[in-house]
Amino acid sequence: MTRFEALMAMTDSKTLWTVKLGFLAVALAWFTFTFYEFAFGIVNRSVDWPIIIQDLPGGLGLGFRTGASFMAVVTALFWIFNKDFSKPEMATCLRFIVLFEAATFVSLIPSGVFTFIFPQLLTPLWIIELTIPVLTEAILVPFVLMKLFFALNPNKPVRNAIKWALISGTVYIFVFWLNYTCNWLGTILTSGIEYVTAYPVNLFSFCLTSVGLLLLALYAANFARKSIGTEDLRGLDVNRIGFIFTFFGLYFVVTYFLWLLFGSVGGWSIWYAWFLNHNMDLWLLTAPMLGLPLIFHQD
Repeated sequence: MTRFEALMAMTDSKTLWTVKLGFLAVALAWFTFTFYEFAFGIVNRSVDWPIIIQDLPGGLGLGFRTGASFMAVVTALFWIFNKDFSKPEMATCLRFIVLFEAATFVSLIPSGVFTFIFPQLLTPLWIIELTIPVLTEAILVPFVLMKLFFALNPNKPVRNAIKWALISGTVYIFVFWLNYTCNWLGTILTSGIEYVTAYPVNLFSFCLTSVGLLLLALYAANFARKSIGTEDLRGLDVNRIGFIFTFFGLYFVVTYFLWLLFGSVGGWSIWYAWFLNHNMDLWLLTAPMLGLPLIFHQD
C-alpha cells in the first residue's frame, strides 16, 4: 500500500466513525425525547371521551416509537462496538425499528377519524388541520414501512430493501410537509391571512414550510427515482442522502430558533401550539449530526 492509499484509508476510517457517532447521537436524541413524552403522557393523562379516542391510542403509539428508538440506539452501539455485527443481525434490528414505527402511525387512525365520530367537529378547520394530514400519514406511512419490513430480509436481494427505504424516506418528508402546511393553513383560518402577511418572520416560516419542505420532498423523490435500481449499498450516493437529511433537520433548527429569537410573533396560535407543545418530532433538530458526516463520507 502506498503512502497515499494509506492516507485515504485512514481518512475513510475517520469519516466512517463520524457517521457512526452521528447515528448514535441522533438515535439517543430520538429515544430520550420520545421516552420523556411517552412517560409524561402516562402521568398526565385524563380520561374524558376526546382523550380516550385521540390520546390513548396515540400514547400507545408513542410506546411503540419508544421501542423503535431504543432499538435504534442498540443498533448504533452494536455497529460501533461489535466488529462482527452480521448482516442478519443488522436486518433484524432494522426490521424491529420499521415494524414499531409502522405501529406508531397506525395508532393515529382514531385521531384521523375523530371528526367523523363527532360530526359537530366536521368543520373546515378540523378537516384541514387534523383529518386530512393525520389520515394521510396514518395510512400511507405504515403501507410503505411494511413493504420495507418485508424487503429487509437477509435472504432477499438488497435492491428491494434499498428501493423501499428510498420510497419510505420520500414519503416521510411528504407527510411532514402536508402535516405542517395544514397546521399553517389552520392558523390562517383562525387568525386571518394577516397573521402571515403582516409579520415577516411568520411569512418566512410559512414559506419555509409550504415551499421549502415541498421542494425537499420533490428533490428526495427525484433522487429515489434515479436510485431505485441500485443493486447494493455501495452504489448509493450517500452524500446526497446526507444532504437531504441535513436540510430536513435544518428545517426544525431554523424554525425552532426563529421562535427563540423572536418569540410567538403575532401572538400564540395553532402553529406555535403545534410545533412547540404537541410536536413529537423535535428530536429531528439533531438530524444534521448524522447528515453532515454523510455529506463528507467517501465510501
